[in-house]
Amino acid sequence: MRTDDLSRRRVLQLAGLAAATSIAPQAFARAAPPTPSVLCRDAWGAKPPRPGGTPHTPVRMTIHHTAVPLGDNANAPARLRQHQHYHQDTQGWIDIAYHLSVDRNGNIYELRRPELVGDTATDYDPTGHFLVVCEGDFDKDPITEEQLNGAALAFAWAAQRFDIPTDTLAGHRDASHDTSCPGANLYAHVVDDDLKNRVDGLLAAGTVDLRTICGPEASKAVADIESGLR
Repeated sequence: MRTDDLSRRRVLQLAGLAAATSIAPQAFARAAPPTPSVLCRDAWGAKPPRPGGTPHTPVRMTIHHTAVPLGDNANAPARLRQHQHYHQDTQGWIDIAYHLSVDRNGNIYELRRPELVGDTATDYDPTGHFLVVCEGDFDKDPITEEQLNGAALAFAWAAQRFDIPTDTLAGHRDASHDTSCPGANLYAHVVDDDLKNRVDGLLAAGTVDLRTICGPEASKAVADIESGLR
C-alpha cells in the first residue's frame, strides 16, 4: 500500500474516533446524582396523615425493603403513593408506615414524622425504631451503591438528630421472626457492617446536612425522577 493511501486511511480513522468520542457521553449518560436533601411529602403527592399516632423518641435504626420490584426508578414517586394508599386504606394506619424512603438512585423522600411510631404487619413493636425503607425487593433485585449511600445518609441524619448509637442499626428481620425483610441482597450489607460503616464515615466527616426541600425546587426534582433524569 502506498504512503499516501496509509496517510489517508489514518486520517479517516482519527476522524471516526473523534466522532465516536463526541457522542459517547450522550450514549452512556446516567441520571444526575441527587443532592443531599429530602423531598417533602407534597412533592411526591402524599395525602395528609390521619389524626392520631403514638409519639416516641427513636433510639435505634431499622432498615426495610418494600418487597415489591420497582422496575424503572422513574416509578418511585408513584410507588410511594401506592404504598400510602395501601397502608391507610387497607391496613387502617394513620399514614405510610416508615419515616424515610430511598429509591434506586439514592433520592430520599419524607414519609411519616420520625417523632411518631411507625407501623408494621409483622410481629414486632416498632416503638423507638427509626425506619428507613429502600424501594425494591432485595430478595430478587440487586442493591445499588446509590441506594446504599442514600440509606446511610438517612441513618446518619437520624443518628445525629436523635443521638442514636450506630451499633443499633439492624434489619427488620432482626426484630421480627416472620419476615425476610429487608431481603437477602440488602441484608448482606447489614450483616457485614458495610451499611453501619458508611453511616459512621458520614458522622466522622462532620455535621450531616440533610435538609427537607419543598415547593418548586422539590417538584422539579420529582419531575426529573419521573423523567429518568435524577
